[in-house]
Amino acid sequence: MSAHTAGPIRRIGVLTGGGDAPGLNGVIRAVVLAAERLGWECYGIRDGFNGLLAPETCAGEPVLRLRGLDVQSIGHLGGTILGSTNRGNPLHYPGIGVDGAPVERDRTQEVADLCQSRGLDALVIVGGDGSMGIAQALHTHGLRVVGVPKTIDNDLDRTFFTFGFDTAVGFAAECIDRLQTTAHSQHRVMVVEVMGRYAGWIALHAGIAGGAHAILLPEIPYRIEPVLEAIARRDAGGHHHAIVVAAEGAQELGGERAVKAAAAEGHAERLGGIGARLEAQLAACGKECRSVVLGHLLRDGSPSSFDRVIAARFGAAAVRALAAGQHGVMVALGPQAIELVPLAEVAGRTRTVPADGDTIDTARELGICLGDG
Repeated sequence: MSAHTAGPIRRIGVLTGGGDAPGLNGVIRAVVLAAERLGWECYGIRDGFNGLLAPETCAGEPVLRLRGLDVQSIGHLGGTILGSTNRGNPLHYPGIGVDGAPVERDRTQEVADLCQSRGLDALVIVGGDGSMGIAQALHTHGLRVVGVPKTIDNDLDRTFFTFGFDTAVGFAAECIDRLQTTAHSQHRVMVVEVMGRYAGWIALHAGIAGGAHAILLPEIPYRIEPVLEAIARRDAGGHHHAIVVAAEGAQELGGERAVKAAAAEGHAERLGGIGARLEAQLAACGKECRSVVLGHLLRDGSPSSFDRVIAARFGAAAVRALAAGQHGVMVALGPQAIELVPLAEVAGRTRTVPADGDTIDTARELGICLGDG
């Protein structure tokens, strides 16, 4: 048995990695309260793994004791009280080599050792696919780890939903509702760009909820002609406006994704610009077109009641798993209950919208153009 996993659990750590999402504070709250009931101490690690690997960069105490009274009233708040970052992946931690050039190092063993030196018997890691990959690596180094899935894109494998998704969809649908009225008043075509690099869950659900007339997804390369034809049919039927919802990762058949920033070393390229591209393409319909980018407006804000409950269930389940001797797993929302999934089965995997799924069928049956007709 590894020194990291020997003995009873008395003290655990919790951290939030990657982009923020509504519900993160709810998970932290549930972890702390559930741990406290077991007599465990809980410590929050600031700014992802930087609280361990680069404590000098953190604003405030890099590893701080969290008690029930500290978290009792944070479940309704957006963001994360611990801070988060997309920079600081211990598998590819940035640094400077002896020649002054940028280098990356694998510091996962160091993270495991730092947890042990601080007396942390286990770690709850809240994050997306990248964080689950880190969690799996730490598990192989002998650290007791439980992952909690977090992404507004809802694209983590082996879980039906991730917290933050419902809040993002609800806000996007509200924005589409508002754009419906201005589009109707001005006889315009409004293009709404939402987040979704390689999975179009937000665009699909928000588009259906908001009554969009066309939805363009990364999973279904579009042609502009069917979208123009759908707008023309609406005009012919006396409906002189249209709403087109596009995920940021949507791309034209045979074309490339719109990119607003090239990939930095160790990071993915920043997608964006599909809304402006579509606005220019749809000018051929002869109507006035405008594009709106919701972007990071979807990422935060007070979580919906659904996301608050899922966050609480995930956080409590993570502690329950550790108490039962389960680690190297991710908590996941199954059909009926919270399930435990081996981290090795989710790390680095993306759940995309199935082209033959019933939600896609529903969109087609409602007459929504998906750009492939």
